[in-house]
Amino acid sequence: MKPVLNLFQHLSRQNEKDTIMQNVNFIKHLKGVFIQFSKDNRLNPTHISLYIALFQIWNNNRFLEEFYINREEVMRFSKIGSKSTYHKCIKDLSHWKYIVYYPSHNPYKGSKIKMFKFETSTGQALVHNNTNIETSSGQALVSINKHIQTNRNNKNINKLDQPKNEKEVVVFFEKEKWPIIEAQKFFNHYQGIGWKVGGKTIIVNWQATAKNWMIKSEEIKNKETQKSVSQNQDNLKTSKNKNYNEPL
Repeated sequence: MKPVLNLFQHLSRQNEKDTIMQNVNFIKHLKGVFIQFSKDNRLNPTHISLYIALFQIWNNNRFLEEFYINREEVMRFSKIGSKSTYHKCIKDLSHWKYIVYYPSHNPYKGSKIKMFKFETSTGQALVHNNTNIETSSGQALVSINKHIQTNRNNKNINKLDQPKNEKEVVVFFEKEKWPIIEAQKFFNHYQGIGWKVGGKTIIVNWQATAKNWMIKSEEIKNKETQKSVSQNQDNLKTSKNKNYNEPL
């Protein structure tokens, strides 16, 4: 009896090996299926959550061509709380050719799932040296969203931050209780040099630059005041050794 059992187990393992999909690339599959998701307006977040749960179970089963599922487990993974929602979404995924769903009405045997392969060719990936994400297998995956975000950031960096007109500067200076004449000086100065600090560095926050302008302006005024007081004190000084015989 034992040899027969061992033979049965060996055949079962061999059959399982034969049904493994040898060429499933984890990264390429996810990339491909998410590209498909972005094009399919029929899908809602619950469909995607359910598919990811099924994909995880498929991965745990070593990418068998067909595998059995437990409804409670799938609902727990996908965070679906309603049985009716679960059945509707899994039937939708099957009808839309994301999976093949073989429902089971046997309480002791789970339903069976077959997953379709979604993979992109290497030629479809746009490689950017600064946006590659290294995977554990050494493969490079291009993050499209990160690439787009980088482009947006570059545009924001190159965009000049400047007031619409002189009136906007005057309003800001009045709000800070600074002299209007300083607002006019500030606007005319930076308007003349293209809103760049020193004519080279792009201004990223003109309000902050205006505050620095006023700080320097106050420093100059204080220095001029101190210089004027010092000159007046020098003029009031008298010599102790004054010669009164000298003509006035």
